[in-house]
Amino acid sequence: MTDVDVAVWSAELDRLHARIAGRFARSEPRQRARQYLSGLVAGLDRKNGWTLAEQAGDVSPDGMQRLLRWADWDVDAVRDDVRDYVLEHLSDPGGVLIIDDTGFLKKGVRSAGVARQYSGTAGRIESCQIGVFMAYRSAKGHALIDRQLYLPQAWTDDRARCRAAGIPDEVGFATKVDMARDMLARAFAAGVAAAWVTMDEAYGQSKSLRVWMEEHDQAHVVATRRNDEVVTTSMGFARVDKLIAALPGRAWSQISAGPGAHGPREYWWARIPIRICWRPGRGHWLLARRNISTGGLAYYVCYGPRKTRLMDLARIAGSRWAVEECFQQAKNTTGLDEYQVRDWRAWYAHITLSMAAHAWLVAAKTLTAKGEPPPPTP
Repeated sequence: MTDVDVAVWSAELDRLHARIAGRFARSEPRQRARQYLSGLVAGLDRKNGWTLAEQAGDVSPDGMQRLLRWADWDVDAVRDDVRDYVLEHLSDPGGVLIIDDTGFLKKGVRSAGVARQYSGTAGRIESCQIGVFMAYRSAKGHALIDRQLYLPQAWTDDRARCRAAGIPDEVGFATKVDMARDMLARAFAAGVAAAWVTMDEAYGQSKSLRVWMEEHDQAHVVATRRNDEVVTTSMGFARVDKLIAALPGRAWSQISAGPGAHGPREYWWARIPIRICWRPGRGHWLLARRNISTGGLAYYVCYGPRKTRLMDLARIAGSRWAVEECFQQAKNTTGLDEYQVRDWRAWYAHITLSMAAHAWLVAAKTLTAKGEPPPPTP
């Protein structure tokens, strides 16, 4: 992410803070939240309780810890404010919602949800927490707008352990797919207008989630596994890899999935209609992407406007990289993964404030690109 001059855009950070200020019951945590946000974007080598406290001029991290763990403020309402702030700056008719998860490496056994589980961040099984996130992407930029902490069943089956980590008794086991559905439902209820939804195969292979999105008439391009079976236009069932393998060479087109770090991300793409019954104005396709160099294949199940072109589906499939960039940016610049807290509420509080700080950076970058001056300092 392009560097943002914190001093120049400080008034915009004040504007964001003013947006969430009403979610704090008292002035002390309200002001502390402003200091926390300032510390997150201050370019510190590490962003934990001690360094953020020092940045704020405190002699101990107690105040910052109190903000995260006990202070009276509505963390979920701030999450919604952050979402609305992101949409204020980035919303456009072609917006895409992206679901993905990321790992937070953690030692010990007491941090809420920590377990030896696969972390895509580490690329292996590690002791970590897993957060499931939603990002919003448009031509104007991309930022995180929702989050949930995944709790393995070993945690939710042990209520004493949950209580020790501050996890409410009413919080039961939910799969990552359940969490994706919950976040999408919140976005729909809030009136978030997204032209498309995309996600990787950990979520996209869920037929129930795909059906749920269709029931909400939500267009989507979601990855799936090679042995997934879909209904064909002749009402039979077929594996997706078999359907794609039967396509002739002329079915493939070389298309860019969007700009990458080293130029356009060019792949071979092909699609085939599936499902004999299409609702008026809507279509279903199986989409495939083939790596130009290696020949490796990826598969997607798609639902959307009947007139959608192959290049449109390729673009949506390729937009999933934006959530990975959000994770990288938020971890590198706003301390998304640098918290030193164990309990449930503190995790949500820190993650939400980190998302807010990242949203401010994205907004400042977007306004700078448009040539707009920073708002005047009050």
